[in-house]
Amino acid sequence: MLFIGVIILIVAAAVILFLNSAPFGSFPFGEGLKKIQQSPNFRDGQFQNLSRTPSLADGASFPGVLKEFFFDKSKINIPPAPLPSKKTDLLNLPPEKNILVWFGHSSYFMQVDGKKILVDPVFSGNASPLRFTTKSFKGSDIYTVNDLPDIDYLFISHDHWDHLDYKTILQLKSKVIKIITGLGVASHLEFWGYKKERIEELDWNEQIILDEGFKVNTVSARHFSGRGLKRNGSMWMSFVFNTPTKRIFIGGDSGYDRHFADIGKQFGPFDLVILEDGQYNKNWKYIHMMPEETVQAAIDLRAKKLLPVHWGKFALSVHAWDEPIIRIKKEADFKNLLLLHPMIGESVDLDNDQVFSIWWEGIN
Repeated sequence: MLFIGVIILIVAAAVILFLNSAPFGSFPFGEGLKKIQQSPNFRDGQFQNLSRTPSLADGASFPGVLKEFFFDKSKINIPPAPLPSKKTDLLNLPPEKNILVWFGHSSYFMQVDGKKILVDPVFSGNASPLRFTTKSFKGSDIYTVNDLPDIDYLFISHDHWDHLDYKTILQLKSKVIKIITGLGVASHLEFWGYKKERIEELDWNEQIILDEGFKVNTVSARHFSGRGLKRNGSMWMSFVFNTPTKRIFIGGDSGYDRHFADIGKQFGPFDLVILEDGQYNKNWKYIHMMPEETVQAAIDLRAKKLLPVHWGKFALSVHAWDEPIIRIKKEADFKNLLLLHPMIGESVDLDNDQVFSIWWEGIN
């Protein structure tokens, strides 16, 4: 019995040390904690969604979800061959070019009106605190931080591992001029060595002028946050990004709800809407959209063009790896919505329409 007790203590100590290691970041502290406690969206010790948002749908159970995730082999949720890609030289872009380059999942780069923007970058090869799990698909890691120019604005939508990557953030430290993110996320960044004055930490429904002609309005999303055992200690959000010539919706993660129509009414129309499409499941339908809902959200936002992200790099659900793009293309075509579907690394011209290949077909 003594031996078993010692083993339990050792395991417990190891778990505690692991959960307190640097990649997990830091709980809010100091002035950041005071701002959180004063937020109208922070109640009962955590941030709240606008609508009731259960973690799991009615009738779903955590054991059932785990069973489906680990034992449902009916669909191939990892590509059977390396993904095709193109590599755009981001270090030598003509300054007048307005482009976007998708890196897979929710990471992408934009150059708009001379400014260089990066969103939710993950270049470490996985999206989990355990390095041997949730690995990126073969062929999806063609970029590193060294391939990036200096970044004027880094947007972080929330602190989940597939959006806020510890290794990538450390490597970016010398390249990033300003970070725009939600309340509570700055605590992680400061803990990892970023200067407070480089971070704009905002609540929903705030506005900030970044530079002349460049403005951000923060808006609500329907999701959750947390890097460890405790949820919702930091804010999740979307961004309305205005430049001298463009209005872009940077979506982050969100389940479908009325907030898309409200945002579209207040801020639309948008030249480009970037929304999640992937890692969905009927069991967690309130926190991630089905592909058809993503199309409807873009319509609600009054989008001229839709770029679906949150797919093509990690398997965080049990659907087939290419199901998100197949379903959303079918729905977008039916609703006559212009869908952008570049392969990883392909340059997207933000000033002109272009034709993209159906590159996901025939991967075997």
